[in-house]
Amino acid sequence: MEIGVLIRNAAKRFGDAPALECDGRIVSFREFDQATDRIGNALLERGINPGDRVGVMLPNGIECVVVYYALAKAGLVRVPLNEKDTWEQNIYKVDDSQCRAIIHNGKAPTDGKTVEIVEGYDWIESIAWSGPHSPCYVPRDPEAPYRLGYTGGTTGLPKGVCLTMRGEHAEIANFLIDLMPDIGPGDVMLHAAPIIHASGAYFLPSFARGAKQVILTKFDAGLWLAEMERTKAGYTFLVPTMIALVLDHPDLLKRDTSSLRRLYWGASPIPPNIAVRAQEVFGKVLAQTYGQSEAPMAITCLGPDEHDRVGSAGRAYTLTEVAIMDEEGNFLATGEPGEVVARGQVLMKCYWNRPEATEKTIVDGWLHTGDIGYLDEEGYLFLIDRKNDMIISAGVNVYPREVEDVINAHPAVKEAACVGIPDDTWGEIIHVVVAVREPVSEEDLIAFCRDGLARTKVPRSVAIWDELPKSPAAKILRREVKVIEIERLTGAK
Repeated sequence: MEIGVLIRNAAKRFGDAPALECDGRIVSFREFDQATDRIGNALLERGINPGDRVGVMLPNGIECVVVYYALAKAGLVRVPLNEKDTWEQNIYKVDDSQCRAIIHNGKAPTDGKTVEIVEGYDWIESIAWSGPHSPCYVPRDPEAPYRLGYTGGTTGLPKGVCLTMRGEHAEIANFLIDLMPDIGPGDVMLHAAPIIHASGAYFLPSFARGAKQVILTKFDAGLWLAEMERTKAGYTFLVPTMIALVLDHPDLLKRDTSSLRRLYWGASPIPPNIAVRAQEVFGKVLAQTYGQSEAPMAITCLGPDEHDRVGSAGRAYTLTEVAIMDEEGNFLATGEPGEVVARGQVLMKCYWNRPEATEKTIVDGWLHTGDIGYLDEEGYLFLIDRKNDMIISAGVNVYPREVEDVINAHPAVKEAACVGIPDDTWGEIIHVVVAVREPVSEEDLIAFCRDGLARTKVPRSVAIWDELPKSPAAKILRREVKVIEIERLTGAK
């Protein structure tokens, strides 16, 4: 079934009920369906052909999702661009995907080699909300490109992840079966994180079930608390950094958040002390989803009643299979750490124009995630760290996350990144960079780690920064921290 049919079916079912709200504007299900039809038809009339790529750089808001699903109806391939990325990063995506058109907010690179049509807010407003209306419907093969998502580029140039309508259906089905089965008319989903990233995964399941969705144009902990109280939202998604900011906000206990039934989180590990505090404040509402660009958001999930399993990423979604393999591709037994692999309909089709990279990543139908973890006897996945981030110090394998989990438990620490610094004697020494809530000495932090870590894993040194660098998806950029600290500590570039 076409994604556009999901939009059309919801419009028939829920009609003039409020579907979206942003900055005081409210759009009904029927109005959203018609707006996406108008934009989709207008793009086709401009000579953009089904299968062509269209770059989109629009901030959180109603226009953003209108354009996203207009492209879906018109058989066009969405290429998300992010205004937080550099011009060079975005023009690389535009050229790599060979975008023929760009729809943006005035900040996107528009001089790509293949770009022919550039439109902005005025064009969207002039077409979307009034004038003649006819359904936009372009059939798309379930295995044809539906959208391209680019990897973070931590190990080289970002790779375009080719996602299909087959995968989109699987993601929606997994969410509605396992993660949000009880959402429906009268419920409110509050989007505070960027829709271009993880929060956007909750849009179609919520829309198809008739829930109202409130979109914040940007995240602010105080505004999130105020909107939770005003809208009586039952559902929301935040990354762990955002949860920590909410918990530290002075208005935390002044606002009524009792309507909250699910606080979805993902994109990066949550420090155990933050999870405990969140449950003390909001109750048993935390629900984690684990995925990656190549299997968007739907490898494993951990429900509210399972968060006593500290460090677990949950069990495989109903429509996904998860296993652990060694370096030779052999399946490992329960409890043995190795690379997390997954298979199912949610997987990407390929890396865009990178067949060799695809062959290395998807082997015999299994996606090799690059994450290290193990499964317990009940099938719960425990992630240890990224395969490429492992530190080898004096012959001992040290995963940064286990060090970060310990130092993050210190009451003065807000966030941490553990990296390996080259050393002639030890190979690498364990070094941690932290941002803090209150003054604390490096010596105190190292002493604190001695109580929670094996002697061989205690950091040799600690640096205190005002803030740690993060990706547009709010993930701490360990690689960037490592480059800066290696240069500072060794003089090497």
